[in-house]
Amino acid sequence: MSIRDTSGQDRPIHGNAAASAQALSPRRRQWLYAGAGVAALAVVVGWLLSGWSAGAHSFDASRLRIAEVTRGDLVRDISAEGRVIASNSPTLYAIAGGTVTLQVVAGDKVAKGQALAEIDSPELRSRLAQEQATLAGLEAESSRAALDAQMTRSNARKLLDQAEIDRQAAQRDLERNQRAFEGGAVAQIDVARAQDALKKTELGVAHARNEFGLQGQGAGLDMRNKRLLADRQRAVVSELQRQVDALTLRAPFDGQVGQVMAAQRQNVAVNAAVLSVVDLGVFEVEIKVPESFARDLAIGMPAQVTGPTGTLAAEISAVSPEVVNGEVTGRLRFKHKQPPGIRQNQRMSVRVLLDTRRNVLMVERGPFLEQGGGNSAWVMDDGSAVKRPLRTGASSLNAVEILGGVKEGDRIVVSGADGFGETERVRITGE
Repeated sequence: MSIRDTSGQDRPIHGNAAASAQALSPRRRQWLYAGAGVAALAVVVGWLLSGWSAGAHSFDASRLRIAEVTRGDLVRDISAEGRVIASNSPTLYAIAGGTVTLQVVAGDKVAKGQALAEIDSPELRSRLAQEQATLAGLEAESSRAALDAQMTRSNARKLLDQAEIDRQAAQRDLERNQRAFEGGAVAQIDVARAQDALKKTELGVAHARNEFGLQGQGAGLDMRNKRLLADRQRAVVSELQRQVDALTLRAPFDGQVGQVMAAQRQNVAVNAAVLSVVDLGVFEVEIKVPESFARDLAIGMPAQVTGPTGTLAAEISAVSPEVVNGEVTGRLRFKHKQPPGIRQNQRMSVRVLLDTRRNVLMVERGPFLEQGGGNSAWVMDDGSAVKRPLRTGASSLNAVEILGGVKEGDRIVVSGADGFGETERVRITGE
């Protein structure tokens, strides 16, 4: 049995046909090579583009923080750093310029009314002496005016009494003449003359009584003016005496000397701060809260203060009405007995409890709340993050209330979504 070969399939090429076939074969091979190169390049470019596109819309889960939507009680609270301050810590000022003599140093315990410093002001003391002398003169004039008023009233009374006596004498003379006329002893003219004399004395009495009233009023006005001048001067002296007494700075309560602002025997100006006194019996905690939480603060809200002695109950006692550098200052007062061992300017952690919302949808708080303005969030859906509209409510330091847009069990990208851009869906890898 013989094996067949390819000799029957070969055809001999003769003449020009063989030369033409040998000339076309290299050109055909070049075209084939070029086409294959272009196809390979297209495949590579497509692969690179698909890889770049997939990388631009995919993120590693390790770069994100994803939280699950849960249902529970949302406790709204504020955490802040507090500083212990004395609720009553007045600063004593110089009532007048002069040389200060200190009788205590910073840290000394003092009792109420104890002399702490004294200011020597010769000018103020000299003014007091001058005004006291003026007061003495005005008081003497007031006394003299009172005496003159008494003398004036006495003279007017004497004239009135004399007029009354003259009227009585004229009345008796008229009666005597009338009886004599009836007995035929005197003429009618004598009776008429006695009647005229009585009328004249009655006019004198009326004028004397009127003069007595006017003289009394005039003397009273003069005496009152002198007394008012003396009272005015007495008030000036009392004020200067108060200022002289205030040259000795005294402790307003039992406490401790805080800061001393003046040196011994220093010449201080008027209204210059000399020293401060701290009331060790009442301390408060001062906190600074961001402006966004300030509207939620109210006097009487419960709070917790954590210090070296443990957690203590407190409540808000005051809230500043102004905003300074984006913050509002508040004060907390210990609810029960003040703990021992605390010091002024000591640092404490404060937690203010605003309110509690029962059985609400909530999710962990994160930057997504500020990025979307509380109106949108990235929700996980089968390995991808999809941007959805969202409605949020109250928020605390750790969680935020969800009002709509997601349901319980959904997962939200709470941090790291700032690089997603404007796309609506992003693939999450490595979850």
